[in-house]
Amino acid sequence: MIWLLETLRTIPGRFTPFFSWIGELRKGATIKADVIAGVTVALVLVPQSMAYAQLAGLPAYYGLYASLLPPIVASFFGSSRQLATGPVAVVSLLTAASLEPLAASGSEGFLAYAVVLAILVGLFQITLGLLRLGVVVDLLSHPVVVGFTNAGALIIATSQLGKLFGVSGEKAAHHYQTVANTVMAAVDNTHWPTFWMAVLAITLMVGLKKFYPKVPNVLVAVVVTTLLAWITGFESAGGSVVGSIPEGLPALVIPHFDTSVLGQLATSAVVIALIGFMEAIAISKAMAARTRQRLDTNQELVGQGLSNIASGLFSGYPVSGSFSRSAVNIDAGAKTGFSAVVTGAVVGITLLFLTPLLYHLPSATLGAVIILAVINLVKVAPVIHAWRAQRQDGVVLVITFVLTLYLAPHLEWGILIGVILSILLFISRTMRPRVAELSRYTDGTLRDITVHPLPTSNKIALVRFDGSLYFGNAGYFEDKILEIVASKPDLKYIIVDGEGINQLDSSGEEVLHHLVERLETNEILILVARMKKQFMDTIRATRLIEVMGQDHFFGRVQDALDYAWDSLGSDYDRTTCPLRRK
Repeated sequence: MIWLLETLRTIPGRFTPFFSWIGELRKGATIKADVIAGVTVALVLVPQSMAYAQLAGLPAYYGLYASLLPPIVASFFGSSRQLATGPVAVVSLLTAASLEPLAASGSEGFLAYAVVLAILVGLFQITLGLLRLGVVVDLLSHPVVVGFTNAGALIIATSQLGKLFGVSGEKAAHHYQTVANTVMAAVDNTHWPTFWMAVLAITLMVGLKKFYPKVPNVLVAVVVTTLLAWITGFESAGGSVVGSIPEGLPALVIPHFDTSVLGQLATSAVVIALIGFMEAIAISKAMAARTRQRLDTNQELVGQGLSNIASGLFSGYPVSGSFSRSAVNIDAGAKTGFSAVVTGAVVGITLLFLTPLLYHLPSATLGAVIILAVINLVKVAPVIHAWRAQRQDGVVLVITFVLTLYLAPHLEWGILIGVILSILLFISRTMRPRVAELSRYTDGTLRDITVHPLPTSNKIALVRFDGSLYFGNAGYFEDKILEIVASKPDLKYIIVDGEGINQLDSSGEEVLHHLVERLETNEILILVARMKKQFMDTIRATRLIEVMGQDHFFGRVQDALDYAWDSLGSDYDRTTCPLRRK
């Protein structure tokens, strides 16, 4: 109850984070830097958002709608000053995958569900943020995210092949089958004007990025190919173009939809909310480290949640923070969230006055924009790193990658199976932590005798348990202790090095209690050294400390050894004990 009251007390502050930077706009240099950065981001965002909207199965102008208010709202209510929010590739792909089973792409029902999905994503994110449950995002382990992102990038890139070749392959149950159909269609029926338009767009973007990195390569490619399509009559020759875009700003809408699919939409919303926020918080952390600004994960959830609700209420679809545009924003010199306000204003001007200029924009160009945007998401180095760091993590990564590719367009299953595998492997590791019997090494340190073949004492066993002692591994701990007892008929003392025991639950305490009593009947005492506060709190609360004896707990291993040697007295020569420091 106290936690809930404290959370409610902080809610007003959750909706005024912009107070931390809005005063800085009094400085002319700050405003100038933010205006330049905001316009620079908008030059990338306008064509990119249209491309991502088509990836999501929506008309291109829905990308502009999702780029109008969300960047502004996220900058006012998030904690990152430079995060560029709007349509992104992975969230667009997830949106399409979530809605295609419910309605035909581009249909009225599809558009309504996209709006509802954005609102649901926002509500879920806000709830997590207000309740300070940002840690839920940690359920998506790094291997799962890397595996999914790599697979998602390949799915996104291959989904654009039809636009590049001007063909439409028969849609199949699995994405890889659809890609195969598209490739077969391209072999027989490539529309060459479309293909060469795509080649021109790719050449312009790659060439400008390499030789003239300060030039907005995406914008140049869009302008050049749009002019070329208009001059050559590309549309009349069978080429696909964006077509008419409604002029004016989107109005506030409350969509009408079949409420029977709300549960399915809610499930998709949770996946999109978590994956989208993972992308947003990752780039936010990177920028915060660079600018040395404070980042609040829960506040960022509130900001992202409100931006998604704003997107949905004004005919947009789910959005998130963008890696590429955030990098453009900070590199262009953005100082505060005002840069996002400028970006939104430029998108608004585009919707009000410039939409007729986008009529002849070739769909092939938008496909090229998407492919070049997501190609950077395919990264091999993190895969190798995860495999080297922990083989099990590498297995989870590969399984997530393969299943996501195989099960597409049902992307949520790849993520879900990856998360379940991560959790199961974590539980498995904690259920069988390392239990090491220690002895004195030549340099005076205590080492694991299974790693270093060292002599041990027949009277004293020194054991280190590398994990919390809880219900999942308490029986394992007991078995290992009893194995040591069985191997040493003359054993009198077991010293447990408790440095690695971070927690002790009721099951662990119960096993330890019974173990103490069983061993005492055989005249074997358990001593504990270097125990932590959490461990001792439980021992005191259950009064096990009285059963074991307060003098059986020690701050140092050496103190426990001295106690055992003193108690053994003349029956044991401590000077020859393998546990003695030489």
